[in-house]
Amino acid sequence: MTSKKNHPSVQQFKDFVKKHPKLIQEVRKGNKDWQEVFEDWYLLGENDMIWQQYKDEQSNETKEKDETSKADFMNQLFTAVKKMDMNTVNHHLTNVSSTISTLQGLFDQFGSKGSGQNSSTSSQHPFSFRKD
Repeated sequence: MTSKKNHPSVQQFKDFVKKHPKLIQEVRKGNKDWQEVFEDWYLLGENDMIWQQYKDEQSNETKEKDETSKADFMNQLFTAVKKMDMNTVNHHLTNVSSTISTLQGLFDQFGSKGSGQNSSTSSQHPFSFRKD
């Protein structure tokens, strides 16, 4: 199948509309039609003052709030790392490591008993046949 390629100006207009989502709302409300918007965009250009009212200001505010909250989180994280006593952290890591080693030893001990019995029984008689 052949794909229909848009004229470059149409693609630029689509990108422009994505940057100005309130234009979509105006067209859907019936206040404007796409032809009128396209002609204004083509004649006035993308940087005209008429388009400022159609920019999505909420998304910019939301982005700024997200960036601020990320910066606050990073500051809190760095502050918490600075306040940590490395000797205490090392002590806790050593305790966790020894606990894990003990658990692994227990699993190996109990696991080898169970698997040893199963493997010895299964290797002697893998199939149960009876003589007639």
